[in-house]
Amino acid sequence: MHIDPLEKKWIYVVLAAIALFLGVIFYTAAVRNIHPPGHIETVDSASLHLGEEFAEDKLGARAQADGSVRVTLVAARYGFYPRDIRVPEGTPVTFRIASADVLHGVHVPMTNMSTMIVPGYISTVTTSFPKPGEYPMLCNEYCGMGHDHMWSKLTVVARERWNAAE
Repeated sequence: MHIDPLEKKWIYVVLAAIALFLGVIFYTAAVRNIHPPGHIETVDSASLHLGEEFAEDKLGARAQADGSVRVTLVAARYGFYPRDIRVPEGTPVTFRIASADVLHGVHVPMTNMSTMIVPGYISTVTTSFPKPGEYPMLCNEYCGMGHDHMWSKLTVVARERWNAAE
C-alpha cells in the first residue's frame, strides 16, 4: 500500500494537533485543577424562597469557619438578590446561585466570575477578587423583556474593612 508523502505529512499534522489538544486537557485537569462540574445539586425553583438556604434572610455574604466567604444569591426576573454584595479582597469566595424562574447567567466584568444559572439547579462558583473596587454583576443570558435591567453590585473591600455582619 502506497501513501503519498503529502498525505503522510498531513496525517502527522493531524496526529500532532490531537496530541496537543489532549495534552492541554490533561494539563488543565492535573496541574490547574480545572474539571467539568460533577457535584450536581437540585432545588425546587417554585418554593426557592421557602427553603432554608435561599430564604430571604439567608441571602448575601457570610464568613465561613475556614476563612472563606460564601455568597448566596437568587436570580429572578429582573435582578439578582440581594442587590448589593460586599466581599473581602484576596479571599476565596464561593457563590451559590439559584434561579427562581428562567435561565439566567451571571458575569462580573474584568474578573473570571461567570456562570450559567439553570432553573432547578444550584450553580456553584469559587473565585477570589485581588483588587478592591465596585464591579457590576450582570446577567449574560437573555431572560426576557427586562433583561437589560438585571444587575447587582459587587463591592470588593480591603480584608480589614470587611465586616461579615453586614
